[in-house]
Amino acid sequence: MAEGTEPWVLLREALEKGQIDDASTLIDALSAGDLARAVSHLPAEVQAQLLERVDAEAAADVLERLSRTQAVELVQQLEPARAAEILQELPLEAEVDIVRDLEEEDAADVLAAMPAEEADEVREVARWDDDVAGGLMGVEFLAVKGSLTMREVIDQLREGAGEFEEYDVQYVYVVDDREHLEGVLPLRTVVLSKPGAKARDVMIGDPLKVEAKTDLDALEDMFDDIDFFALPVVDEGRLVGVLRRGAVLEAVGEQAAVDHLRSAGIVDGDELRSMALWDRARGRLKWLSLNVGLNVVAASVIAMFQETLQTVVALAVFLPIISDMSGCSGNQAVAVSMRELSLGIAQPRDVLYVWGKELAVGLLNGTALGGLLGIVAFVWMGNPWLGLVAGGALALNTLVAVSVGGTVPLLATRFGFDPALASGPMLTTITDVCGFALALGMATALLPYLAA
Repeated sequence: MAEGTEPWVLLREALEKGQIDDASTLIDALSAGDLARAVSHLPAEVQAQLLERVDAEAAADVLERLSRTQAVELVQQLEPARAAEILQELPLEAEVDIVRDLEEEDAADVLAAMPAEEADEVREVARWDDDVAGGLMGVEFLAVKGSLTMREVIDQLREGAGEFEEYDVQYVYVVDDREHLEGVLPLRTVVLSKPGAKARDVMIGDPLKVEAKTDLDALEDMFDDIDFFALPVVDEGRLVGVLRRGAVLEAVGEQAAVDHLRSAGIVDGDELRSMALWDRARGRLKWLSLNVGLNVVAASVIAMFQETLQTVVALAVFLPIISDMSGCSGNQAVAVSMRELSLGIAQPRDVLYVWGKELAVGLLNGTALGGLLGIVAFVWMGNPWLGLVAGGALALNTLVAVSVGGTVPLLATRFGFDPALASGPMLTTITDVCGFALALGMATALLPYLAA
């Protein structure tokens, strides 16, 4: 790579000159982050050319190192046959993620262009949501009948050595004639058992397994409690896949990242700056528009106390401090509740318990913060009554903020709303309204002392 030349410039030049080998070499040389950045800087038509011109393996490498949103956008620009050719080079999990996010008609066209066996595997996983065991499982596993001997099982492993190496086989699963799971054979058992021993006689019967509909929170708890590399996935008793610990940990990390973005008002948790301008603006406006109305409510409280503010102008200096500091305390409570929800430590029915715990913290922190602000207001403005108003309002509003921050995520979950998205606007509005109302209400009551 020429020094000082950006990789997307080199990629574009290679494609324009028809130097496909150079483009493929550049793709291999770039890290995942640099490749994603390079592709994002290419015009849409050049992005499509990149996948169309390089070989399918290099194109799959591009998709695998991009974000899910970027990968889906690129695949949608391709002809179904070319898209199918590239997707077949991906691991099943990545392949399913992309197909699941395609438009229904596009997904059907791409699957129709795949070999029937692979298309069926993708459909089996894609029919489940991506936050349950069925949507996270792999369908590559070795299942045998209980009547087979260990010699026959080993022969099967040898015959399919190349294929099974890609599966990362750790266990052999024993099934009946209806494909229902009967037991598990660790590879150690297969190797050390007598060659003539039958699978049914040496297997671990009634093995630990997971239902395909089990959600991500339960899966995380399950793998925290056990030391297994993988668990078989069953649907009404039928063995349908294998869920690996790594797939669960990856999904948990992705969900945490999406929740963080949503808590900041990014409704589409996978937004990228390479997306269409209107799509990005529309996704953010859903949240921002709501906040316009909520801020009008907060502003109306100030409007009710205009005379007090005109008399005690110095109070205006402390209103944003009261609002901001209370909001910080509330956000801490939100973060703890979100974490406990994700870990399964807290449930919506625990709202009163959580509220009591937060009130205790809010009382201590509110008193400390209120006292500190009161002293600052007194020293700065020379009026002890102003210090009492500012400090008292902050102390009381801190109690309100931690109460809202601690309980709203649980209540949102209880009523079917996204807690990451609902908590922010609710917390901001309530702490602003209550903070302004407390400070201005106390100031109005003590106006003769403040105006003196």
